[in-house]
Amino acid sequence: MKTKIISKIRLTLALVFVLGSAITHVHGATQGNSPSVIGPPDQQFPVVTIHSTDNVTRGKIGTFVLSVNSKILLATTFVNFSVSGTAIPGVDYTPLVSPAFIGQSGFGVLLVKTLPDPRASFFRQPYSVVIALEPGLGYAVGEPSSAQMFIKP
Repeated sequence: MKTKIISKIRLTLALVFVLGSAITHVHGATQGNSPSVIGPPDQQFPVVTIHSTDNVTRGKIGTFVLSVNSKILLATTFVNFSVSGTAIPGVDYTPLVSPAFIGQSGFGVLLVKTLPDPRASFFRQPYSVVIALEPGLGYAVGEPSSAQMFIKP
């Protein structure tokens, strides 16, 4: 029960973080580059961005939050992504499978379930997980287009 409460708090904090970022964009934040799009250049596509909620301790669940400023109300989007970093899928965390789903709310979550340290080394170090959004049909990739979190020992 305690883990369910913590998970709900973490998800709430992730949504607050994303909503705060969206408000910043609405109130005049600048965007670095124009979004990358697959499709006709004259068509307006929803723009997808990603944020990491924070680093995660090994044995816990970390969160990446995807958000879309959808031009179409109540639309859902599947977003392609790639995973890199120093952490090893299947060793440090449960592998993530692309594409990610963004629901009608305009938000999606990628959960990174960390695994016990199989290395059992004396020098324990953090390992990184990096998610990079990739262009796809029906959406554009905005900034930030990638996010990173560390799996702490």
